[in-house]
Formats: sequence, C-alpha cells, structure tokens
Amino acid sequence: MITTVLMIEKPLVSADAEMVTTLHGEEPVSFVVLMQPRGDQDRLLRALDDVALGELDQVVREAEEPEGGEAVGPAEQALELSLKRLRDAGCEAVGQIIEQHPLDVLKSVAEQTRADEVIVLTAPHLVEEFFHRDWASRARHKVGVPVLKLFAHNE
Repeated sequence: MITTVLMIEKPLVSADAEMVTTLHGEEPVSFVVLMQPRGDQDRLLRALDDVALGELDQVVREAEEPEGGEAVGPAEQALELSLKRLRDAGCEAVGQIIEQHPLDVLKSVAEQTRADEVIVLTAPHLVEEFFHRDWASRARHKVGVPVLKLFAHNE
C-alpha cells in the first residue's frame, strides 16, 4: 500500500479526488490529509494572484472570506468532505487541520507515517511559485520523499 500525505487548502472536488486516487493505477493508497485554514497573513499574496490570473472579481471578495479563528470551522467541514470523497473512492483516509507551521507538521507526519510521497494540491499561486516559496517547492527541501504538485479543480 502506498502512503500519501496530501496537503490541501480547499475541499477536494470530485475531479480532484479522482485525480489523486488514480495516480497509482490499481495500487491501494492510504491518504493522510493536511488542511490549513485560511490565514490573514497571505491575503496580499492571494489578491496579487487573483490580479495576475485576471480574476478581478475575486480580489473584491477576499475581504469576505473567513480567516484565522473564523476559518477553522469551514476548514473542518472541508476536511471531512475531502476525507469522504477519498473513502468513497475506496481509499483509506485520515486527516487533520494544521493551523501553524504547515511544513513542520508535513515533515513530522511524513516521517511518522513513513509516507511514500507528498502531494500538494493547490490553486495556482503565481507570486509564491515565481519565488519558489509555495508549499511544494519548500516541501521538496524538507520532507525527504518525492513531492508532486497538482492544481486543484473548481466545481
């Protein structure tokens, strides 16, 4: 069985669940899902990404999104939905919310579970990616297992 640590920032949509559960063909996969609630520290980066991607209507909506402590409840719901989608696809799946130091938690979870790989499933973050400050780029130097970056779908 392949053990995959899956870092997400929003709930898995059906297409995302199918994508990550079929990467290894018929090989059974066990997922450990790490979900980080939105934080206000990255609001500027999200707005810059929205502008760079031409999604100007999203820039205006950034202030309406829950952040910090208010984002924990929606993150827990997103995590539960994501775990359900993975389990419905026939995979084992557990998960947790990570509020601080996501890469430290990622490294620890990868070591504890003896993960075979890490998948970072995220929306495009052009500014962070350009400077190699995105989760996947930083994780590649930290976890000691292959790190695959995939872009999440929208439903």
